[in-house]
Amino acid sequence: MIKCIATDMDGTLLNAMQTVSEENKQAILKAQAAGIEVVVATGRAYQEATYVLDEAGLTCPLICVNGAEVRGRDGEIISATPIEKDVARDIAARLAETDVYYEVYTDKGAFTIDTAKAVSIMVDIVLTANPEADREFVEYAAGARLRDNLIHPVEDYGVLFDSEQYKIYKFLAFSFDEEHLAVAQESLSGFAELTVTKSGHENIEITHKEAQKGIALEAFVNANGIGLDETMAIGDNFNDVSMFEKVGRAVAMGNASPVIKSMCDVITDTNENSGVAQAILEVL
Repeated sequence: MIKCIATDMDGTLLNAMQTVSEENKQAILKAQAAGIEVVVATGRAYQEATYVLDEAGLTCPLICVNGAEVRGRDGEIISATPIEKDVARDIAARLAETDVYYEVYTDKGAFTIDTAKAVSIMVDIVLTANPEADREFVEYAAGARLRDNLIHPVEDYGVLFDSEQYKIYKFLAFSFDEEHLAVAQESLSGFAELTVTKSGHENIEITHKEAQKGIALEAFVNANGIGLDETMAIGDNFNDVSMFEKVGRAVAMGNASPVIKSMCDVITDTNENSGVAQAILEVL
């Protein structure tokens, strides 16, 4: 019997307009009413994740920034796995050398030195999961990052690395030049304390090696007296693989790549067709 359901956000719980469909919302509420713990596991910072859930009228525990931070339903931080500041400075220097744009995710939200690219990177993530979506609509939805202060402009990332006020959780690096992105990824391969994954065609995500969705989910269910064999994970991309490898029921979205689908027990419908709701209702 499934007692916990973990769902990714972009390309999974969210449609191309980055909203939760009514079908997905009702399925989650039905699962919660049945006593099932529903946790959202996302690469987004807490502030961006709760913005979408609040709009949908949902309250869930959150595994944020690919597992770098876990928060309860009340928003309280349960655990945090930041990148050391000296390592963060080194990562920033290497990314700058390879000429790729990057954002820095912290416990105070995400930061950018280029607001135009801050929108472009979200468009890439969405269009990776929804290649048939209307780009203009996606760009408008992605613009909420700026309109609603979900990402914060900063002139120099150094202020984040030098201040004790910020915990550095993740670097999200982005480039339309595959060679530049490959060079950036290779330059980070020697960091034993880091893990590098992807959530879109033109990006890489860099976190502490212990900041993975699967590791955070395992700790979450253990703390709640739930077995991994009683847990279902739903996702569409490579930053969801660490969950798939641990849970009793791994569900790939219909819009996931063939590689992701081959790793899972079940394939549900696409995110545009409320595949999360279908996956939840099948186990209720």
